[in-house]
Amino acid sequence: MDVQTAYASARDGTVTLVDIRRPEEWAATGIGAGAIPLDMRDPAFAQKLLALIAGLDAPIALICARGVRSRGLAAQLEQAGFTNIMDVPEGMSGSGAGPGWLAAGLPLVRP
Repeated sequence: MDVQTAYASARDGTVTLVDIRRPEEWAATGIGAGAIPLDMRDPAFAQKLLALIAGLDAPIALICARGVRSRGLAAQLEQAGFTNIMDVPEGMSGSGAGPGWLAAGLPLVRP
């Protein structure tokens, strides 16, 4: 999922967009508008994610800085029983998949 689609989908409520980066990263760049900040290192990450959604089949998009952590976490969540996990591979800062949220000029909120 590209960043424009992730933003639009989070805004219209068709996907729960989760920013899985660390708090210091949120502070440095801001959080994409519509994204929920949830540090993937939190031992209760999966439980907190379940509390945000309507079940294991709810559509979830994960975003990190450059798509590496979100791809890995998506695979882990699928192994844990989540069935509708999407990756935003260009991330906030851009990658080979695209320029990223920041370069796309999409809105940000400050933590």
